[in-house]
Amino acid sequence: MERNNQRRRLPPLNALRAFEAAARHLNFSRAADELAVTPGAVSQQIQNLEDYVGAALFKRTPKGLLLTDAAQTALPALREAFDRLAEAASLLTAAVDGRRLTLTAAPSFAAKWLAPRLGAFERAHPQVDVWLNAGMELVDLTAGEVDIAIRYGAGRYPGLEVTRLMSETVIPVISPDLLAQQPLDTPEDLANHVLLHDGSPDLDDSCPDWSMWLAARGLRGVDGQRGPRFNQSSLVIEAAANGRGVALAKRALAQADLEAGRLVAPLQIATAVDFAYYLVHPKAKGRLPQVKAFIGWIEAEARAHEAALAAIDNGAGI
Repeated sequence: MERNNQRRRLPPLNALRAFEAAARHLNFSRAADELAVTPGAVSQQIQNLEDYVGAALFKRTPKGLLLTDAAQTALPALREAFDRLAEAASLLTAAVDGRRLTLTAAPSFAAKWLAPRLGAFERAHPQVDVWLNAGMELVDLTAGEVDIAIRYGAGRYPGLEVTRLMSETVIPVISPDLLAQQPLDTPEDLANHVLLHDGSPDLDDSCPDWSMWLAARGLRGVDGQRGPRFNQSSLVIEAAANGRGVALAKRALAQADLEAGRLVAPLQIATAVDFAYYLVHPKAKGRLPQVKAFIGWIEAEARAHEAALAAIDNGAGI
């Protein structure tokens, strides 16, 4: 027992924090600013740690600080340890506030697909309060403030648990009122329509824009660059529903408007893209009961969504 206690004996946490910050910045003053202490306090903590380990951690050169070999060897493990501590602290908070589930998603996906369905989750799990953050920036999930994210991309999210939710396609859509005024029976008819462009930043090169879509069908008489452009997929869909033109829309996001009759897809040409929607979270977050409940629910919703689209496609012959 005594030997185990000796093995678990650690240097002061403040000294380790000061070392990690100073090693990251290679500057005591910047580390002090981050930790809200004086440079002298950082220097003293580094000295305490050097005394504890019995070795120098920094080389002081005319060009600034450098890490010693011992410091370079230990730093990655120390950073991982601080990440784990932050994760553990967030789990403690979540355990105390077990009602809260914090998730993030892109604004268009949140507005068009996720938010209309969240009521069903809340009715099935009334003990859980969902906090939804819709933003374009990628939230750092390792910081522990967000439990789970839904991301649209290629599925490569190192260090996180990743579950593929559903695929995506793009399809030309138009309002029924505009269609009644200006027919859209063949792709060639697009020459008579305003083209609405999705310029959202999450589009990848493999996702066809109008120029790519037209070129793939050998249409040279239609200018694929003309027409207004929007920085959110939901705005493109709304513009089409309001009769401003024809949108090449993400189908998962447009499907509710197609079912409601606000949009129609007269050409019935759906084009698959390489990107898909993924559920991502730190491994430890997956142990929280509210996260487990949400994962099970949204996976079922995604399966139902894809099954409904497959049934529509089989009936329409897309």
